[in-house]
Order: sequence, then C-alpha cells, then structure tokens
Amino acid sequence: MNVQLNQKDLSNLRLIVNDGSPAPVVVAEGDGIGPEIMNACLRILEAAGAKLDIKRIAIGEQEYNKGITSGITEDAMDIVRSTGLLYKAPITTPQGGGYKSLNVTLRKAFSMFTNVRPSYSLSPVVPSIHKNMDVVIIRENEEDLYAGIEHRQTDEVYQCLKLVSRSGCERIIRYAFEYAMAHGRKKVSCFSKDNIMKLTDGIFHKVFNEVKVEYPEIESDHWIIDIGTARLAARPGDFDVIVTSNLYGDILSDIASEISGSVGIGASYNKGYDCAMFEAVHGSAPDIAGQNIANPSGLLLAGVMMMDHVGQHDVAAKVHNAWLKTLDDGIHTADLKVSHLNERVVGTNEFADAVIERLGQEPRGFKAVKPKRTQTKLPIVNYPDQKSGAKTLHGVDVFANHAGHVDELAALLNNACSGEVTLKMISNRGVKVWPNGEASTLCSDHWRCRFMGSNDKSIDPRCIPQLLATLIAEGVDVIKTENLYNFDGQPGYSLAQGQ
Repeated sequence: MNVQLNQKDLSNLRLIVNDGSPAPVVVAEGDGIGPEIMNACLRILEAAGAKLDIKRIAIGEQEYNKGITSGITEDAMDIVRSTGLLYKAPITTPQGGGYKSLNVTLRKAFSMFTNVRPSYSLSPVVPSIHKNMDVVIIRENEEDLYAGIEHRQTDEVYQCLKLVSRSGCERIIRYAFEYAMAHGRKKVSCFSKDNIMKLTDGIFHKVFNEVKVEYPEIESDHWIIDIGTARLAARPGDFDVIVTSNLYGDILSDIASEISGSVGIGASYNKGYDCAMFEAVHGSAPDIAGQNIANPSGLLLAGVMMMDHVGQHDVAAKVHNAWLKTLDDGIHTADLKVSHLNERVVGTNEFADAVIERLGQEPRGFKAVKPKRTQTKLPIVNYPDQKSGAKTLHGVDVFANHAGHVDELAALLNNACSGEVTLKMISNRGVKVWPNGEASTLCSDHWRCRFMGSNDKSIDPRCIPQLLATLIAEGVDVIKTENLYNFDGQPGYSLAQGQ
C-alpha cells in the first residue's frame, strides 16, 4: 500500500490546535429553516463558552436566483478556502437543469473526501424499535456516480459514469479504521456490490481486504450492499462502523438516521486535509420556514462535532449533555415524539433557551458525554513515481447508435474489420445479443460492439482510428469508444451478461 506521512505532506495538512484563541469559522445560514436554526445553535454555543471568530457568507437559493449556478460566489469560496472551516445550515437547490449541488461542489472543490454520520438511538426518551443502536456511516465523498458525468447517447439511452480510484478507496477505508481506533470502536464493515460491479466495487472490496490486515485489533467484515442494508435496518446492533462508497453511503446514512429515531436529529461532517464542513443531515424544509417550529438538533449536534474538531472539547461535551438533558426532561420540538410523562412541545427559540438553561447539567436517562481528547488521523495516500506491471491493449469496445436489427449492424461491423481486429461480440444494455443472442431480449438503439485482436493478441493503438474511419464510412453512427486493456495479464474490462 502506498501510504506515507512525510514532512512535505504534513506541511500541507491543516491541523486544528486549541491554543485558547477564537477558532475562525465560516457560517452559512442557508435557506428555508436554515437562518432560524443557525441562530438557535450559535446562541447555544456562545452561551456554552465557545470561542469562535465568525465570518458569514451567503450561499444557496439567493445566489442561485442571481444566476450563480453553483450556489456560491468565488468571493465566498475564497473565504472558506482561507478559513478551512464551514458551519453550514441546509440549503434549497432549485429543481431543473443547470443547477449544481452546492454540497457536491464544496466537497469536491476542497477535497473533503470523507463524510461521517453517526446514528444512535435515544431510547426510551425518543421512541425507536432499536433501543441500543449506535452505528457510524463513513462515506467516500468525491467519486462514484456522484462524479456527475452523464451523457445522453441515443434517443433512448442515457449513461452515468461510475468512477472509482484505488487511492480514493484507500483514503476512505484507512480513515474508517483510524476512526475506529480513535473512538474505541470494535468493528469496521465494508459494503459494496462487487458480485455485479466486479471492477469498480471490486477494487473497493480488494483495498478493504488489503488495509484491514494492518489493523488486527479491529474486527472487520464485508457485506453485499443489498443484504447489508436489510440487516442494518433489521439488526443495527450487528454493526459498529460502516465504510462504503458515495451513493451507497448517502442512502445508508439516511436509513440509519431514520431507524435510530429521526432524520431531524442527524448530524454529519465532511473532512479533508485543508477544509472541514459541519452540517445537519436534513434539508431546508421551506414549508415550515419562519414559523419557529423547526428542530435545531441536527445542526446543533454538527456544531458539537465542530467544537471537538477545533479542540474545544469541554464546550462540545457541555452542549451535548445539555441537549440530552433537555430531551430527558421531556422538552422537544413538534417533529419528535417523546415518551415522557411531562412532555412539553416548544418552538425553535424556546428549545434553544431550554438547552441554554441546562448548560453544566448532565442527563439522568442517558449516559453523560465526556470530553473527547483524540482526533481521527487523516491518511495521506501517494501514488508511486513509477507504475508497476504491464499494460497492453487487446481490443476496443465501439458504442453505436443503430435503430435496426442486430444482424444488420453485425454485417456493417464485419465489413469494417481488418486483419488485425475481429468482431467478437455485440451487447445491448450489458446483455450479449450477437452471436447467438436470445430472440426475446429487449433491445434499445444503443449497442456495444467488441473488437478484439485476432488470435487474442495485443493490437497496435493506430488500428483503432483506422477501424473507426471504416465504420463511419460504412454508415455506423459511432457514439464513443473504450479501449480494452490487460493489466499484468488480467483483463481490465467486464464481460457481457451471457458471454
């Protein structure tokens, strides 16, 4: 594994040190309920003695409405870049084309590669069918389908590219094990779908198996994503820390928050080497904005994690305990159901007041939180200067738009074949349809046509543009190509179903 922590790397790593001075933080109030819950949270943190040097920026809907498709100006990005810490309320992303997800923009722009979402039950005060649930979802934040690379290729077919790198897998998996070490967790579980996506999900599972042996004190296991998700929903006690890729982690963390009691109290943080962002899991809820009924708990718990991040651990524990004591006393906002004889439903501001009144107190129905003294190490993964192993070109997949029968297409393709390459297979939506395809297979107008070197030999890259020129001359509508490489003698491409 290619992991190094050298002086050059550390010079670029922004370390948070509590030296007693206020921690610079950028605050974004967001949209919908964002301004009111952010105000409530900042009041609580200030009352608890948080030392913060706050810089405010405008993001979200108001910026989208000015024609800024990313939802954030370059000036605001510069402020975040210079500070390295963002406390962000939920935002509203306009529906329709042309608008980018601000969360994705921020995570990728500042390489905040890890997303951490704890989910734990507050039973019996907040009812949950899982009374002892305590699971942390650690999600890769930059790759996978969330790269957002999509194309419409034919009248019928659209594609989204799933991009996964070895270094991206290694960073997030190492972070998961380092998190478990720092927080006294006993097990890390990997979720993937490598029985189907053997290359992309396969490398995630492979790197997990390589990394886990370096942490023998941490138990580990692997789950196929579908049965793993079902088991998480039914028996969350089987899990401790779960590490997974971007899309799976997004879905899993919402499921985990909901079954623990409420998405409304879910908090998360995004972290990289130069920037960290703390936020609630829930959205901006514009339908209840300005009514003083929103629950600030998710954003407040994100603020608690932020205080730990900046080294103000006593403040973090004080706020967390006061929040637990408030719920313990039966005081909550309208979105929560509390099993308490003296239940009292309050508004956003009144809930904040109740938490402030309880600062310095500890709950009786919950285990009191103690100040943390450790932080999770951020692994730095470097590529070697020289790649090892042989990479050889053995063929090319040509994707074509064709509205006719597959036999008609095959005749055109075979006419274009030279002596160096031959047509081996045609598939449609991943299913082999030529030669010897099933007549009942439903076909679209999008075809993958696989050409391989004659006698399974490697080919000269210069034959590919020659092949394409001949195909176009034959009237084939070529959409794109994918070269087929072997790495150390092993195919770096998938077979078609039925091949």
